Amino acid sequence: MAVRFQYNKTSLQEMRRQLRMREDALPILKSKEAALRVEVKKAKRDAEETARLLACKREVHAPMAPLWDEMDFSLVGIERVRTRIEKIAGVRIPVLDGVDFEVRPYSLFARPAWFPAGIALLQGWAALTIRRKLLVRRMELLDHARKRTTQKVNLYEKVQIPEYEDAIRKITRYLEDAENLAKAAQKIVKRRRDSSRRAS
Repeated sequence: MAVRFQYNKTSLQEMRRQLRMREDALPILKSKEAALRVEVKKAKRDAEETARLLACKREVHAPMAPLWDEMDFSLVGIERVRTRIEKIAGVRIPVLDGVDFEVRPYSLFARPAWFPAGIALLQGWAALTIRRKLLVRRMELLDHARKRTTQKVNLYEKVQIPEYEDAIRKITRYLEDAENLAKAAQKIVKRRRDSSRRAS
Protein backbone atom coordinates (compact mmCIF):
# COMPACT_ATOMS: atom_id res chain seq x y z
CA MET A 1 0.00 0.00 0.00
CA ALA A 2 1.48 3.30 -1.10
CA VAL A 3 1.86 6.17 1.33
CA ARG A 4 -0.98 8.66 1.10
CA PHE A 5 -0.16 12.31 1.44
CA GLN A 6 -1.29 15.81 0.55
CA TYR A 7 0.75 18.58 -0.96
CA ASN A 8 0.94 20.84 2.11
CA LYS A 9 3.29 21.62 5.00
CA THR A 10 1.24 19.64 7.54
CA SER A 11 1.50 16.52 5.41
CA LEU A 12 5.23 17.20 4.92
CA GLN A 13 5.75 17.35 8.69
CA GLU A 14 3.79 14.10 9.17
CA MET A 15 5.84 12.34 6.44
CA ARG A 16 9.09 13.50 8.07
CA ARG A 17 7.88 12.31 11.48
CA GLN A 18 6.91 8.89 10.09
CA LEU A 19 10.25 8.59 8.25
CA ARG A 20 12.26 9.53 11.37
CA MET A 21 10.29 7.01 13.45
CA ARG A 22 11.06 4.20 10.99
CA GLU A 23 14.72 5.18 10.61
CA ASP A 24 15.08 5.18 14.42
CA ALA A 25 13.36 1.78 14.72
CA LEU A 26 15.33 0.08 11.94
CA PRO A 27 18.64 -0.45 13.84
CA ILE A 28 16.72 -1.79 16.85
CA LEU A 29 14.81 -4.23 14.64
CA LYS A 30 18.03 -5.34 12.94
CA SER A 31 19.73 -6.04 16.27
CA LYS A 32 16.60 -7.90 17.47
CA GLU A 33 16.66 -9.98 14.29
CA ALA A 34 20.35 -10.82 14.81
CA ALA A 35 19.75 -11.76 18.46
CA LEU A 36 16.79 -13.97 17.49
CA ARG A 37 18.84 -15.64 14.75
CA VAL A 38 21.53 -16.56 17.31
CA GLU A 39 18.91 -17.81 19.79
CA VAL A 40 17.20 -19.94 17.11
CA LYS A 41 20.53 -21.61 16.28
CA LYS A 42 21.23 -22.18 19.97
CA ALA A 43 17.74 -23.66 20.59
CA LYS A 44 18.08 -25.90 17.51
CA ARG A 45 21.50 -27.11 18.69
CA ASP A 46 20.12 -27.81 22.20
CA ALA A 47 17.12 -29.71 20.79
CA GLU A 48 19.35 -31.81 18.51
CA GLU A 49 21.76 -32.51 21.37
CA THR A 50 18.89 -33.61 23.64
CA ALA A 51 17.50 -35.85 20.86
CA ARG A 52 20.96 -37.43 20.38
CA LEU A 53 21.28 -37.98 24.13
CA LEU A 54 17.84 -39.63 24.22
CA ALA A 55 18.70 -41.86 21.24
CA CYS A 56 22.02 -42.76 22.84
CA LYS A 57 20.33 -43.75 26.12
CA ARG A 58 17.80 -45.89 24.25
CA GLU A 59 20.57 -47.55 22.28
CA VAL A 60 22.55 -48.32 25.42
CA HIS A 61 19.51 -49.94 27.02
CA ALA A 62 18.31 -51.71 23.85
CA PRO A 63 19.65 -55.11 25.02
CA MET A 64 17.27 -54.86 27.98
CA ALA A 65 14.23 -54.55 25.68
CA PRO A 66 12.82 -58.02 26.53
CA LEU A 67 12.69 -57.01 30.20
CA TRP A 68 10.29 -54.16 29.41
CA ASP A 69 7.58 -56.75 28.73
CA GLU A 70 7.56 -57.39 32.49
CA MET A 71 7.36 -53.66 33.37
CA ASP A 72 4.07 -52.27 34.67
CA PHE A 73 4.04 -48.82 33.05
CA SER A 74 1.00 -47.75 35.07
CA LEU A 75 3.27 -47.46 38.13
CA VAL A 76 4.90 -44.28 36.80
CA GLY A 77 3.01 -41.15 35.81
CA ILE A 78 3.83 -37.51 35.24
CA GLU A 79 2.30 -35.49 38.03
CA ARG A 80 3.39 -32.03 36.90
CA VAL A 81 5.69 -30.37 34.41
CA ARG A 82 7.14 -27.24 36.00
CA THR A 83 7.92 -24.44 33.55
CA ARG A 84 8.64 -20.76 33.77
CA ILE A 85 8.45 -18.04 31.15
CA GLU A 86 11.64 -16.35 30.00
CA LYS A 87 11.83 -13.37 27.66
CA ILE A 88 14.37 -13.43 24.87
CA ALA A 89 14.42 -10.33 22.67
CA GLY A 90 10.83 -9.61 23.68
CA VAL A 91 9.59 -13.16 22.95
CA ARG A 92 8.02 -15.16 25.77
CA ILE A 93 9.61 -18.62 25.87
CA PRO A 94 8.75 -21.59 28.13
CA VAL A 95 11.73 -22.99 30.06
CA LEU A 96 11.67 -26.35 31.83
CA ASP A 97 12.19 -26.10 35.59
CA GLY A 98 11.58 -29.75 36.31
CA VAL A 99 9.23 -32.72 36.04
CA ASP A 100 7.44 -34.17 39.04
CA PHE A 101 6.66 -37.86 38.74
CA GLU A 102 4.11 -39.90 40.60
CA VAL A 103 5.27 -43.43 41.41
CA ARG A 104 2.47 -45.65 42.62
CA PRO A 105 3.37 -48.00 45.46
CA TYR A 106 4.39 -51.52 44.50
CA SER A 107 5.79 -54.52 46.31
CA LEU A 108 9.55 -54.85 46.06
CA PHE A 109 9.26 -58.57 46.82
CA ALA A 110 6.59 -59.31 44.20
CA ARG A 111 8.43 -57.45 41.42
CA PRO A 112 11.80 -58.12 39.76
CA ALA A 113 14.85 -56.56 41.42
CA TRP A 114 15.50 -54.24 38.46
CA PHE A 115 12.12 -52.42 38.84
CA PRO A 116 13.49 -49.42 40.84
CA ALA A 117 16.25 -48.93 38.23
CA GLY A 118 13.69 -49.36 35.44
CA ILE A 119 11.41 -46.74 37.00
CA ALA A 120 14.33 -44.33 37.33
CA LEU A 121 15.21 -45.00 33.68
CA LEU A 122 11.63 -44.31 32.57
CA GLN A 123 11.63 -41.06 34.53
CA GLY A 124 14.90 -40.02 32.88
CA TRP A 125 13.58 -40.79 29.41
CA ALA A 126 10.31 -38.94 30.08
CA ALA A 127 12.16 -35.89 31.44
CA LEU A 128 14.47 -35.84 28.39
CA THR A 129 11.53 -36.22 26.00
CA ILE A 130 9.68 -33.34 27.66
CA ARG A 131 12.87 -31.22 27.60
CA ARG A 132 13.33 -31.93 23.89
CA LYS A 133 9.70 -31.01 23.13
CA LEU A 134 10.07 -27.73 25.01
CA LEU A 135 13.33 -26.97 23.20
CA VAL A 136 11.65 -27.64 19.85
CA ARG A 137 8.77 -25.36 20.89
CA ARG A 138 11.29 -22.73 21.97
CA MET A 139 13.00 -22.96 18.59
CA GLU A 140 9.66 -22.64 16.76
CA LEU A 141 8.59 -19.58 18.78
CA LEU A 142 11.94 -17.87 18.30
CA ASP A 143 12.02 -18.70 14.58
CA HIS A 144 8.49 -17.34 14.12
CA ALA A 145 9.46 -14.11 15.90
CA ARG A 146 12.65 -13.89 13.81
CA LYS A 147 10.67 -14.28 10.57
CA ARG A 148 8.22 -11.58 11.62
CA THR A 149 11.09 -9.26 12.59
CA THR A 150 12.82 -9.94 9.27
CA GLN A 151 9.59 -9.09 7.44
CA LYS A 152 9.32 -5.83 9.38
CA VAL A 153 12.97 -4.95 8.67
CA ASN A 154 12.40 -5.60 4.96
CA LEU A 155 9.14 -3.64 5.01
CA TYR A 156 10.83 -0.63 6.60
CA GLU A 157 14.07 -0.85 4.65
CA LYS A 158 12.81 -1.73 1.17
CA VAL A 159 9.28 -0.32 1.08
CA GLN A 160 8.22 2.24 3.66
CA ILE A 161 11.40 4.31 4.11
CA PRO A 162 11.86 4.76 0.31
CA GLU A 163 8.14 5.60 -0.03
CA TYR A 164 8.30 8.23 2.71
CA GLU A 165 11.50 9.70 1.22
CA ASP A 166 9.80 9.84 -2.18
CA ALA A 167 6.69 11.48 -0.69
CA ILE A 168 8.83 14.07 1.13
CA ARG A 169 10.71 14.81 -2.10
CA LYS A 170 7.45 15.26 -4.05
CA ILE A 171 5.85 17.48 -1.40
CA THR A 172 9.04 19.58 -1.06
CA ARG A 173 9.28 20.08 -4.83
CA TYR A 174 5.60 20.94 -5.07
CA LEU A 175 5.87 23.47 -2.23
CA GLU A 176 9.04 25.00 -3.75
CA ASP A 177 7.36 25.24 -7.16
CA ALA A 178 4.25 26.80 -5.57
CA GLU A 179 6.46 29.31 -3.71
CA ASN A 180 8.41 30.15 -6.89
CA LEU A 181 5.17 30.64 -8.81
CA ALA A 182 3.80 32.87 -6.06
CA LYS A 183 6.99 34.97 -6.09
CA ALA A 184 6.91 35.19 -9.88
CA ALA A 185 3.24 36.21 -9.77
CA GLN A 186 4.06 38.88 -7.17
CA LYS A 187 6.87 40.24 -9.36
CA ILE A 188 4.55 40.37 -12.37
CA VAL A 189 1.86 42.16 -10.35
CA LYS A 190 4.48 44.56 -8.96
CA ARG A 191 5.84 45.32 -12.47
CA ARG A 192 2.35 45.93 -13.79
CA ARG A 193 1.63 48.28 -10.89
CA ASP A 194 4.91 50.08 -11.42
CA SER A 195 4.32 50.38 -15.17
CA SER A 196 0.70 51.56 -14.66
CA ARG A 197 1.95 54.20 -12.16
CA ARG A 198 4.56 55.44 -14.65
CA ALA A 199 1.98 55.52 -17.42
CA SER A 200 -0.42 57.66 -15.43
